[in-house]
Amino acid sequence: MPAMGKLTLKDLDLRGKCVLVRVDFNVPLRRINESDRYEVADDTRIRAALPTIKTIRAANGKAVLMSHLGRPKGTPDPRYSLSPVAIRLGELLDTVPRFSSETVGSIVEKTVRAMPYGSVILLENTRYFPGETTNDPDFAAELAKLGDVFVNDAFGTAHRAHASNVGVAKHFSRAAAGFLLERELIQLGSVLESPHPPTVALLGGAKVSDKMGVITNLADIADHILIGGAMAYTFLKAQGVSVGNSLVEEDRLGDALEILDKTAGKLLLPCDHVVSTAIDEPDARRLLSDAIEDDFMGLDIGPETITQYTAKVLQARTCIWNGPMGVFEVPAFASGTNAMAHAVAESTDNGAVTIVGGGDSVAALKKTGLDNQVTHVSTGGGAMLDFLEGKALPGLMALTDKQ
Repeated sequence: MPAMGKLTLKDLDLRGKCVLVRVDFNVPLRRINESDRYEVADDTRIRAALPTIKTIRAANGKAVLMSHLGRPKGTPDPRYSLSPVAIRLGELLDTVPRFSSETVGSIVEKTVRAMPYGSVILLENTRYFPGETTNDPDFAAELAKLGDVFVNDAFGTAHRAHASNVGVAKHFSRAAAGFLLERELIQLGSVLESPHPPTVALLGGAKVSDKMGVITNLADIADHILIGGAMAYTFLKAQGVSVGNSLVEEDRLGDALEILDKTAGKLLLPCDHVVSTAIDEPDARRLLSDAIEDDFMGLDIGPETITQYTAKVLQARTCIWNGPMGVFEVPAFASGTNAMAHAVAESTDNGAVTIVGGGDSVAALKKTGLDNQVTHVSTGGGAMLDFLEGKALPGLMALTDKQ
């Protein structure tokens, strides 16, 4: 399934070309010793783009990289500068980092033209411009001046129609998927098209509304759909179970009942809960089965649910995980999420194909040191959900069809 019928990096002649690459360097930063300087806190997404960048360099092409970082709301903001990312990128590539404080315009155009072939430059945050998120054609045209061919290697933004991934592609006769984007599509596509049964979907997070389409679409291929996180309480309340002060989407109770009806026999809900009076009151933690008392809220799945869910995951030959089982950032409510991380890793050791996506799920894997013990860690949470829901990804659709 090479990028769903689209051109890939292997289809391009990169020699002597300026290759404009949309990467996803939207990485967490941390302040250095309470100064105004920042450094990269997690370079996972930078490392994921290295195969594409190194291939362009090896072919004697120029890699012109563009990315967003955070939400600077269409105006320059030093807190969201990509300058620290350029430094880390240079360390990973073992080269002097090139960084342009300009994103478009004559200055950066001259800089790119003067660069030797085989070099790399990272442009400043595309979201410093309001035209990025509105897919402004003029801004896209300015970006397009910086390349001879276009490569999209940012799966994390493939579900957004922005200037730097969709608008810019229209200006090139050959727009292709990079290695990261291609790998994401192959891994996720295989789950939808030819999963090895039994297939288990482990879904958590806060909102049913975020996962409705995914649950409905996966119901056709999954043998079991295991629900955790706050969204479990919308399902439970829809069934008439008392959930106390747990987070509930009141306007989605009808949708929850409809999903329960469609997935009869497949969808599992927590049978016990770790509860407290508030997230910041871990000392009030209690274990409850069935109904939750009025003054308490469900903040994690309980030990019996962990046992049941673990058994299903360990029986799986295909497992998809998106979303935590509870408020895992608080140690008192992290047992369910941590247990699922270990179960998914063990399932991988047993020969299952395991795919994990979504910032919280990936963070939980990293926290437990298991991020290298699953088949595939997706770099896009929202894009992964849209893909699994069966939606077309604008960033992919804008690329050139294979002839």
